[in-house]
Amino acid sequence: MSYQSFASVYDYLMSEAPYDKWLSFTRRKLEEKQKSFSNSSILDIGCGTGEMLIRFHNNGAKQLTGIDLSIDMLSVAHKKCEQVSCSPFLIQQSMSEFQTENQYELITIYCDSINYLETEEEMKETFRRCYEHLKEDGLLLFDCHSISKIAQFIGETYTDDDEDVSYIWNSFSGAVNNSVEHELIFFQRGEDGRYDRYEELHKQRTYPLQSYVNWLERVGFTVESVEENFTENQATDESERLFFSCSK
Repeated sequence: MSYQSFASVYDYLMSEAPYDKWLSFTRRKLEEKQKSFSNSSILDIGCGTGEMLIRFHNNGAKQLTGIDLSIDMLSVAHKKCEQVSCSPFLIQQSMSEFQTENQYELITIYCDSINYLETEEEMKETFRRCYEHLKEDGLLLFDCHSISKIAQFIGETYTDDDEDVSYIWNSFSGAVNNSVEHELIFFQRGEDGRYDRYEELHKQRTYPLQSYVNWLERVGFTVESVEENFTENQATDESERLFFSCSK
């Protein structure tokens, strides 16, 4: 998965993404631990174009690090953060291989980024590295698609037609259980008025809720809660999106 061309239209495609809901979830979980954004050290894995980093900065976080696999995404994130006097340390790494010299009070992996990991081993290694990079009593917060949600994608087609960007998004069953492949074809208008055509193939995979809990606990985490769909309701395998709060 490249994201090279995708980075240029990512913010357009994500214009209605619930970033403020992720922020509210983060704030609530920090407050439950008698913590706050103020002066916190935060690592955002799969940071994309920096939307959550900017929100953390605007809420008082001072030590921010963002990791993403795509240098193009990080380039966009750098420009956007610079415009609001936010200066995160941005690193191009995969989430299952990331390594920094610091430990953090909070690690976040939002927008189902964790579902892009292709194997159980990568998932387990990501959790292990998160645990190593957290300070004592630190928090790991992430969300993921449920098995039910992945199944809902299969066979669906999403389209949008705008003056500057148009796309066709087809979703197919993946090669392994509980996985999906998203074929994205989009057309971006250039300065000369002509449209360039790009294609992306994104693969996502998920697992039973209890599998996530087992893997997290095996590396040392205490799973404080698993909630559903931006609510405080306890999640099940039938919930669309699972929100994990885990402490070291």
